[in-house]
Formats: sequence, C-alpha cells, structure tokens
Amino acid sequence: MPPVPALDLPLILMVATAGFLAGVQNALAGGGSFITFPALLLAGLNPLAANMTSTIALFPSQITSGYAGRKLVADVGPLTFRQMLIISAIGGLFGAVLLLNTPPSFFARLVPWLVLFATSVFAWGSFRKKPLHAASSMPRWTLILVQSCIAVYGGYFGGGIGFLMLAALTIAGQQVRAATATKNVLAMAMNAAAAAIFASSSLISWPAALALCAGGIAGGFVGGWLIHRLPEKVMRAFVVLVGASLTVWMFMRA
Repeated sequence: MPPVPALDLPLILMVATAGFLAGVQNALAGGGSFITFPALLLAGLNPLAANMTSTIALFPSQITSGYAGRKLVADVGPLTFRQMLIISAIGGLFGAVLLLNTPPSFFARLVPWLVLFATSVFAWGSFRKKPLHAASSMPRWTLILVQSCIAVYGGYFGGGIGFLMLAALTIAGQQVRAATATKNVLAMAMNAAAAAIFASSSLISWPAALALCAGGIAGGFVGGWLIHRLPEKVMRAFVVLVGASLTVWMFMRA
C-alpha cells in the first residue's frame, strides 16, 4: 500500500465540506459515505484507506445524530431496540474483521445492486396505498437475519446501510420518522465496533479524518434538527430521490 498522502488546506476544506453534507444525509436518510468516500479518493487516499478513514471520521457525527433523534427510537416489530442494538454491534465487528482479511472489490461491485434494491423496497413500502407499517408482518428470525447481514456489510463497507435499514425497519412496522431515528443509532453501533478495529491501522489519514469529523458533527446536528421538522412525505421523497441518484451514480462509476 502507498503511504498516506499529506493534505494541503484546500483539500482539508473540501473534505470538511464533504463531512458536513454526509452528516446531514446520514441523519435524514443514510448514504453519507457515498459523499465522503469519493472525496477521500479525490484527496489522494487509496480505496481501502478511504473506506476506513471515512468510517472512523463519521462515527462522531453518528453519535450526535443518534442523540438528537433518541426520543423517536422504538422497538422493531418482534425485537426490542436493545436486541437490535446488540445484533448491529456484533455484525459491525465481524464486518470490520472481514475487511481487514479480504479484498473489498467484491462488496464494492455489489453496492449499486444493494442500494437499488433498498431504494425500490422503501419506495414501494412508503408510497403504496396501504402503508407497510399497518401490517407489521416480518417474522422474528427474518428480521434477525436481515439486520445481521446489514450489520456485517456495514462494518465491511457501509455504503447504503441507511437505505437498507430504512427498508427493513419500515417493512417490520416502524413509521418513517421512527425508522429514521432508529437506523441512526443502529448505524452508530455498527460503526463503533468497526472504528475500534480500524483505529490502529497505519492507513488512516488522521488529518482527513479530523476534517471529516468536524464537518460531520455539524451536519449531524443539522440533520437531527430537520428530522423533527420535515413533513413525513418530504422525508419519504427525499430518501427515494437520494437513493435513485446514488444508484445511478454508483452504476456509472462501476
């Protein structure tokens, strides 16, 4: 692996701006890593370093966005919130270990399809005449399996975990607003485990991580503020629009 490059002031400001936008996006819908990951690549980091640096840098902003929406967090269908939190943390740990022992190319190629699937499911669940949360029919074992897979993927790469969780949580019976707040805390648990594993890596660009972190914390507060004030239809439309845009961008990039 090439050494971690030094960053000048313009690159630091660019990375900080990307962190702010990612913090807002993560709080509202997820997918912030699709902003930070390309920004870090533009700053000169290799893909593996960019992935790990992004995970560490966005973790503090996930704490702030999770804290801001804590009153909206709820149990998920047949599982308590605490059970979902434990599943997320363990899965994130396994995903981080997997990343350090396997090349990320396979999962990177899978990302566009995962985002496309999650966006499609969320759009169908949000805009059909009978909302999915009226049924709340996801079996317990299915929810455990789905969240475990999302958590492992979240610790490994993380792109699109917000959309995947929003799709799963709304199918399991949560309202969009509660699902948004719940997935923020669950994503925080995944990345807490992953960040603990990545922190000792020599590939981390700490100047870039600090710039992303500062911008992401500010963006997380702004996004958390917007959760309580945006109409639910606007939030649904925002999730679908961002998901569709990210899907197109990811397929074009691939």
